[in-house]
Amino acid sequence: MVGTFKAKDLIITPATILKEKPDPNALVFGTVFTDHMLTVEWSSEFGWDKPRIKPLQNLSLHPGSSALHYAVELFEGLKAFRGVDNKIRLFRPDLNMDRMHRSALRATLPPSLGVKKPTKALLFVILSPVGPYFSSGTFKPVSLWANPKYVRAWKGGTGDCKMGGNYGSSLFAQCEAMDSGCQQVLWLYGEDNQITEVGTMNLFLYWINEDGEEELATPPLDGIILPGVTRQSILDLAHKWGEFKVSERYLTMDDLTTALEGNRVREMFGSGTACVVCPVSDILYKGETIHIPTMENGPKLAGRILDKLTDIQYGREESDWTIIVS
Repeated sequence: MVGTFKAKDLIITPATILKEKPDPNALVFGTVFTDHMLTVEWSSEFGWDKPRIKPLQNLSLHPGSSALHYAVELFEGLKAFRGVDNKIRLFRPDLNMDRMHRSALRATLPPSLGVKKPTKALLFVILSPVGPYFSSGTFKPVSLWANPKYVRAWKGGTGDCKMGGNYGSSLFAQCEAMDSGCQQVLWLYGEDNQITEVGTMNLFLYWINEDGEEELATPPLDGIILPGVTRQSILDLAHKWGEFKVSERYLTMDDLTTALEGNRVREMFGSGTACVVCPVSDILYKGETIHIPTMENGPKLAGRILDKLTDIQYGREESDWTIIVS
C-alpha cells in the first residue's frame, strides 16, 4: 500500500480551452474558479494514487457515497497572495495542514480510515480568485443575531474540525438572522450563554475586564471552537506586542452586557481566512439591539491587526509566516 504521494509523481493534463480572466473588481466570493484542479485518489487496498492536475470538471460520485449520506468529508481553505513585489505567497499553510490532519482523523478519512469506514477517498484542490467575503465590503462592521435556541457545536462533537456538516447545519440559523435584519449569527453555548463564534469566524473581545485590566480575549479551544489560522496569528501578534493582557477564556452574554453598561468594551471583531478581520457593531439579543462601540474606537486594534497581517500576506513586510511559491 502506498502511504503517501509525492510531487515528483505529478501527472499534468492541461486544459485545451481556457476561460477569460475575470475582472478582479467584479469578483463575487467563491463563484469563479480556475481552469484546473488537483485530484489524488485513495483506496484501502492500494493507498494513495499519483497526484493529477487536470481540467476543472464535475466530480462523479456513486449515489451510495458516504460523503452524501453521512457527511464523511472535510475541507480546508487558505489563500495565496500576490505581493507588492509580484511574488505569490501562502500564509502559514502548515497550520492549515495540521488542522486538516486532525479533521481527517476525526472523520476516519486517510490516514486513519470509517456508519462504515470508507474504502475509497478523493483529495481534490480547486482554486478561486476572490473579492470581499462580505457584500458590505472588506472592513465594514456587521450586525449579529444571538439566540440560544440554535447551537453550532457541542462538547464531544466536531466543532473543532473543518467539516462540511458543521456549516450546512448552520444555514437555517443564518437565514433567520438575516430575516431579523442581521448579517451573521453569534453562536451561544450552554446555560450561561457563552459567546463562541461569529458565523464562520472566531471571535475576539477587546475590553477592560472585570479586574480593570486591558485585555484581548477569545474563547478557548475546548473542543467546540475551530482553531483558526487567523485566530492563532492574532494571538501570536498580541503576545509579541506585549501591550495588554491576552487571554483564551470563556465569555458570556452577561459578561458582555455588564461590561457595556460599565463602558468597558472597546472593540469586538471576528477573524478568519476569508475576511481576515471583521468588526462587530450591533448584537440583537432577547429582542433588544445591543450596540458595540467598535467603530467609535477606531477600531484601533482591529485596524492595526488587519494592517499587520495584510502587510505580511502581501509581502510589504518580511515574515517566516509566508512561503513564496512563485
